[in-house]
Amino acid sequence: MSLLNFKRKSSDTPKQPDANTEAFLNGYSIEVMPRTAEKVENFADILPKGTRVYIAHIEGTPIEDMVATAKRLNAEGFPVMPHFPARIIKDKATLADWIARYQGEADVRQALLLAGGVDKPHGDFDSSMQLMETGLFDQAGFTNLHVAGHPEGNRDIDTDGSMTNVTSALHWKNDFQSRTDAKMAIATQFAFEAGPIIKWADDLKAQGITLPIHIGIAGPAKLQTLIKFAIACGVGPSLKVLQKRAKDVTKLLLPFEPTEVIAELAAHKAATPGFNITHVHFFPLGGIKTNATWAIENGGASAVPANAV
Repeated sequence: MSLLNFKRKSSDTPKQPDANTEAFLNGYSIEVMPRTAEKVENFADILPKGTRVYIAHIEGTPIEDMVATAKRLNAEGFPVMPHFPARIIKDKATLADWIARYQGEADVRQALLLAGGVDKPHGDFDSSMQLMETGLFDQAGFTNLHVAGHPEGNRDIDTDGSMTNVTSALHWKNDFQSRTDAKMAIATQFAFEAGPIIKWADDLKAQGITLPIHIGIAGPAKLQTLIKFAIACGVGPSLKVLQKRAKDVTKLLLPFEPTEVIAELAAHKAATPGFNITHVHFFPLGGIKTNATWAIENGGASAVPANAV
């Protein structure tokens, strides 16, 4: 069994979507940035109706650009979930201002809370837990709060390579769901192998963590692109898999597609109804349109664009 799926020349006969994959992709979400969203003329041409769109807030991106992107997506009919990276938010007043802007201009009611990818905090916050403890999201009536998950760990949090601190944080966040009216879930970093993902999810469930998991999946992209992002995001075990594949020149020239990992997770979900991975969250590393096209070709009714209905 191969670890990654690579696209080969397709036949002229359209393939029928796998029933398990179609069900697993129902309600999938996707991540954009202001600059990548600008390349899409109309999201309703490529995304299913009601698709949740996360907006990644990279250090240095003006809040004005974030809010403008959220406003545009909301106007096109898509619920928006912007990132709130704790370490780039100066203080509670700044957080309150961001929330007010998002709600006042783009009717945002959802947020992904995370520490953020900077080493030194810009101000008072260094963790998503501190953001939650402000109470500002509940006061603003947010309906959904998602938190970060790391199936392969996070070296920025656990420098020894263990899962101790990231798991402890998830326990805290799991307990927090009893103190908020918002629906909570875990949105994870991307990974490429179904087996370790399933084990990680099962381990969380065995430890009493009941938050549903939205599993991060890298969309179609060149192998070189995936390796670059894996290094940047600290995806250790998956990086080793990618580097091994890169040694095979024939595979190096073929674009990666997430067909196999999603098919394996979908089959496990179908055979295990209580499986705590409930949704797929795409990181469109090879482009938003490319990712949406893959979903349309593989997701059947679950991926029909809003404008095609």
